[in-house]
Amino acid sequence: MELYEAIRRRRSIRKYKPDMVPRETIARLLEEAMWAPSGLNWQPWEFMVITGPKKDELAASYGRITEFGFPPAGQRSPAQENFIRWAKTLGGAPVAIVALTPAYGDPSVRKMNLESVSAAFAYLLLAATAEGLGTCWMTGPLRNEKEIRRILEIPDDKEIVAITPLGYPDEEPAPPPRKDQQGKIQWIGF
Repeated sequence: MELYEAIRRRRSIRKYKPDMVPRETIARLLEEAMWAPSGLNWQPWEFMVITGPKKDELAASYGRITEFGFPPAGQRSPAQENFIRWAKTLGGAPVAIVALTPAYGDPSVRKMNLESVSAAFAYLLLAATAEGLGTCWMTGPLRNEKEIRRILEIPDDKEIVAITPLGYPDEEPAPPPRKDQQGKIQWIGF
């Protein structure tokens, strides 16, 4: 798939087929992600690839924090119920990937690392799209970061940047409308 096509085809997928993604495919996606630009060429990314019971625990954790933010059962809208079901299973995706970076106290280094890992994460999502796989950039689970750290045994010297489910899509969402971009680009000295 050509780059511009992958950019326009990438979607947040919330329903996955149960088929496992081959390990070599995941390795290829991560290899592409690591070609992203990074501040000072530090390449400060680390990735955790999670399947099986640990992935299920991660999903259950997200489900609990999501459910906590909604009205009690019986008072929720159908959309809220659907979102909770998705969160509790990550849409049935067989894989989850967590992006990490070293934790730094210096705000400028921290920002540089977060930006660098975010670039690598975007590359990962685009590479997955090119392979016919689905993803969904998630930061919502980080509202329950303490539990995620416990489940995945992530030490305090690592910062969690983002999480994505990964799998074969079992839906084809329409492209979301783009907001009016008027005034979003400034041309200076052009």
